[in-house]
Amino acid sequence: MFKNFLCLTLRLLAKATLRRYRPMIIGVTGSVGKTSTKEAIYAVLKNKFSVRRNIKNYNNEIGVPLTILGQEAGGKNLWRWLKVFLIGFFGLLYTKKYPKILVLEMGADKIGDIAYLTDFVKCDIGVVTAVGEIPVHVEFFQGPAQVAREKSNLVRCLSKTGWAILNYDDEQVRAMAARTTGQVFTYGFSDKADLRAFNLEQHLEEMANAGLVFKVDYQGNTMPIKLRGIFGQYQAYAVLAAAAVGLVFKINLVEIAQALKEYRAPAGRLRLLRGIKNSWILDDTYNSSPSSALGALGVLEQMPGRKIAALGDMLELGAFTEEAHRKIGVKAAGVLEYLLAVGERSIFLADEAKKNGLPEDRIRHFASAEEAGCFLQEIIQEGDVILVKGSQGLRMEKIVKEIMAEPDKAKELLVRQDEAWFR
Repeated sequence: MFKNFLCLTLRLLAKATLRRYRPMIIGVTGSVGKTSTKEAIYAVLKNKFSVRRNIKNYNNEIGVPLTILGQEAGGKNLWRWLKVFLIGFFGLLYTKKYPKILVLEMGADKIGDIAYLTDFVKCDIGVVTAVGEIPVHVEFFQGPAQVAREKSNLVRCLSKTGWAILNYDDEQVRAMAARTTGQVFTYGFSDKADLRAFNLEQHLEEMANAGLVFKVDYQGNTMPIKLRGIFGQYQAYAVLAAAAVGLVFKINLVEIAQALKEYRAPAGRLRLLRGIKNSWILDDTYNSSPSSALGALGVLEQMPGRKIAALGDMLELGAFTEEAHRKIGVKAAGVLEYLLAVGERSIFLADEAKKNGLPEDRIRHFASAEEAGCFLQEIIQEGDVILVKGSQGLRMEKIVKEIMAEPDKAKELLVRQDEAWFR
């Protein structure tokens, strides 16, 4: 009952705020890469415009209105929520500097989520990152095609003057061009994309200065993009989407490339951290899906040193659960020298890794992240690179905190460090 009242009140206040200040709205959705894309877009635009984007995981029916209002959640405290409502109401009368642009990440856990948000948040630009063969949250949909239909609601609501920014390399996202009346701008590694990336290289000679380098081409103009501390092709897609948005705003490629030098991966998204015993940690603990797990293992494969991975369950995959985990197990067997599987579903992953040649004595299974973290401390050696990844429910960031060189900086460097996560 309270949640229904909360959602209705926030919706009404957010709708009134948008009508009052009329900011340009950029919506971002997809099964993977939403937050990285949102942050990259913010990096491209922030030096030229007044911009606000979602904080934390504010991408649902509560978080999006809170972002519009510029407020944080009240949790279980009714007085804090009352304060949110009062500030939102008085903000309709006067706000000193309301942003000119809102970059709003929009998540979809079930059918109707995107449609609900776009009913009162009218986007000027809609960015769709990827859907993939087995999308995250597919458990609550009939299959990937239904996930794609839900995500496409973001671009269906665009006006003729709006822009649909679409990942050309994802077949289901590319098909969304036929579902919008807005103008279409595509990005990807395909020669047919409007904004094309090529010559992608992962520079790993010096881990402290490691990162991505690639070139982009737009209408015959080529520009190198250098990203320190950024890894994996999916991060390149986030940057490409941001560059596409910048081009829509008439920012030239030189300025875009310069702005992206300030872009850093959000916490828990393939961040490279120093570990104990002079090791390195690839912290990818925000969440997990089949495509992102394969991508993370691909990054680890290119890195020097002994390769270890603590891989937790991928949740909300429904009927695809066993198939997806076994697929990751095949890849893990070809990359890792030590596998720590965490959670009940990861048994499939461990079993498949064993079948594909990873020695049984190099595979361990744990019920919790805490147990895995304690074991990791015992086996880490100097020069090791440890990938830590799993769905949010596994709280795999607890492993990273156990093995990071500077645990006192956990609140600054790791995901889910707010007080609410420790109650």
